[in-house]
Amino acid sequence: MTTPDGPARFADFGPPRRVEGGLKARSTRGAIGRSWWSRRFLEVLESFALGTRLTRGRAYARRGQVLRLDVAPGLVTASVQGSRPDPYPVRIGLAAYPDEVWDRIEAELAGQAFFSARLLAGDLPPELEELFAAAGAPLFPATVDELDQHCGCPDFAVPCKHLAASFYLLAEAFDADPFQLLQWRGRNRAELLDRLRTLRGAGATLDAVPADRAAAPGGPAGPTYGAAPPEPPVTGAARVLGGLPAIPPTDAVDRFWLAPVPLPDRPPTLAAGPELLLRQLAPPGAELGGPGLVERLRRAYREFGRPRPAADPEPGPD
Repeated sequence: MTTPDGPARFADFGPPRRVEGGLKARSTRGAIGRSWWSRRFLEVLESFALGTRLTRGRAYARRGQVLRLDVAPGLVTASVQGSRPDPYPVRIGLAAYPDEVWDRIEAELAGQAFFSARLLAGDLPPELEELFAAAGAPLFPATVDELDQHCGCPDFAVPCKHLAASFYLLAEAFDADPFQLLQWRGRNRAELLDRLRTLRGAGATLDAVPADRAAAPGGPAGPTYGAAPPEPPVTGAARVLGGLPAIPPTDAVDRFWLAPVPLPDRPPTLAAGPELLLRQLAPPGAELGGPGLVERLRRAYREFGRPRPAADPEPGPD
């Protein structure tokens, strides 16, 4: 930006304007990010050697300078108040995966009850990152070039403090609703969970079709009449055991107590915290308190679920 006297100095703009009702980071000191996925997201950003740019943005996030933050497939938009009267528009793009990639990911998720149970409970297991990587669709950006960053401020640095503040608020939005991370990659909560329920129930639904209706003469064409039903997804132990060669009965007796395939070094965990219900529900609207209400309820749930010390027994008579 230039003025009649030459290039404008950023100091000429003064401190940022005070904001009422902005989105303040819930963390008031130290690191931002409570869940493994939000911390991992910020770790990836910090690994890009962005230096003090993120530090300045953290202060903006804690002051409440971010007025709005919205997550859509492939795009995060925000509005950040700086020193000028009008807030700066912020856009952060990250490629959303196409339907064929999500079809492959959803088939993998539906094939393992562990993942379906955790997602239906509103949680993202750490093993999810490995599953996405194995499907050729990393959950987090691998290089800074994968992020398309734009801000309406005159600062030439990328990210500027307005973009950095949006990153920190985005990490806390992932804390409040982990499905926003998946929505950024192309699948919202309702679409993903509906798809998993459909895939998990496909086998039972197809088995329930009566044989005499499979090809009724003159019946309407479709998956039930006159057409071969689609193959249900392979789920459970069949995913691992289905391709193993047949074992002679004599060898089967000798191997009865041995695992048919190598066991994983680290088995999946299924732990449910006291705020399980909050993770299953989307954040309430702003009129009810927004993500801030969720965080207050989360602290209350944790307090209620904390073990209480046993009361001292009443002293007996001497």
